[in-house]
Amino acid sequence: MRTSKIALSLACLGMTVSCGGGGSTPTPSPVATTPTPTPTVATCSLQNRKQFAFDVLDEWYLFPDLLDTSVSASSFSTVQAYIDALVAPARAQDKDRFFSYITSIEEENAFFNEGSSAGFGFRLIYDLGNRRVFIAETFDDTPALGANLERGTEIIGIGTSSGNIVSVNSLLADGDPQDVIQALGPPDVGVTRVLQVVDAGGVSREVSIAKTEYELDPVPRYGAQIINDGGKQVGYIRLTNFINPAIDDLRDAFADFRAAGVTELVIDLRYNGGGGINVNEFFADLLGRGLDGEVFETIAFRDSKSENNETYRFNARPQSIEPTRIAFITTSGSASASEALINGMQPYLGNDLAIVGQNTFGKPVGQSAFDLSECDDRLRVVTIKLENANGQGEYFNGLAETVPNTCRARDDIMRNFGDPQEDMLATALDFLAGRSCTPIAGGPATTQSTGGRTLLQPDRPTSVIEHEAPGVY
Repeated sequence: MRTSKIALSLACLGMTVSCGGGGSTPTPSPVATTPTPTPTVATCSLQNRKQFAFDVLDEWYLFPDLLDTSVSASSFSTVQAYIDALVAPARAQDKDRFFSYITSIEEENAFFNEGSSAGFGFRLIYDLGNRRVFIAETFDDTPALGANLERGTEIIGIGTSSGNIVSVNSLLADGDPQDVIQALGPPDVGVTRVLQVVDAGGVSREVSIAKTEYELDPVPRYGAQIINDGGKQVGYIRLTNFINPAIDDLRDAFADFRAAGVTELVIDLRYNGGGGINVNEFFADLLGRGLDGEVFETIAFRDSKSENNETYRFNARPQSIEPTRIAFITTSGSASASEALINGMQPYLGNDLAIVGQNTFGKPVGQSAFDLSECDDRLRVVTIKLENANGQGEYFNGLAETVPNTCRARDDIMRNFGDPQEDMLATALDFLAGRSCTPIAGGPATTQSTGGRTLLQPDRPTSVIEHEAPGVY
């Protein structure tokens, strides 16, 4: 139910524009056009790659007045460094916090179409003050899960063998969590590390673990259930990413919710960095029974590209429910599509909607993808802004300043997702039951902090997994 045929993205799977010979076809299928002007030489020299980046940004960037076209391309040794310099004025205003970047076409397609990534299969958080690193989440069918490294496990040492393990305490002694990332090694299949760990139950052990290819399950083993809360049926769903495999998982979960007569939901989006707008809109449709034809979101380009503006309207599915109350669990790692889903539902639920946990990241803009396919270059450029049916969309400081209700809660990593006693879920259930809570303070979410602990993330994300799945290794 779009007003144009161009597919867009919040953080992925968007309008793919190819230079020099046709576009790829992500889901949903885009209209592929060639950016103007077209690079005259389709080679992979650094000069031509930087020129391609400039041409795309100059034509499509959402904030043309915040693009520093005076910087000299020759001053930068990488395409990304040049992009960062071009968009520095927007970054200074918190409107493009490294949202525009260059990545690999092959790598991104593998991640968004299949959830494919190389690593151990866990998400890490750290406590810099106490020099500690914990596993916040372990994914299905991964080396980490096979080694029984579950949520709440503390990593106290990292080495390439038992004989050269370095303590996490010493790695964090200089106040730089990047040293821990370096110790974990590159994201390549076969990279092996020996970890000293303490399980949530207090058992210490040593584990040798190797990175491998795995598929990230967006609705994992603990991700969809019906909770009996004092006789009331509450639907709980944990979504890790808005990637294409989520569509079938969400459809199955909501079929169960509808069959059980569920009308109250807890939607757990903690750490969820976003994903495809097609998945976001599908999720909205599952929440849109009775809202057919109503506006979920509007998507707008810069003025010179306004012919591409869109409106998406709810299109109820057979599995759709009509929610009466929703509590969204969020942290400052909840960004992009996560925020757009909440923002889009806000006009229809009013005081029956809340965010629970912490303030969100603050990303009310999205990217389109432009391919220089000969070089496996995909340029992700901020091109769109998003608003809900009430025209709300300037939530660069996070959603705590715009949603009607917020409830502060800590991320209790010693309890698993879906455990009604876990603090964030318990607080969400309290909201649904009408009990009072302590509001979340507003303001910029400049770090991805989880209540004294922060997602372990590079200072400057460079890969698609670092952008879309913060803290995953």
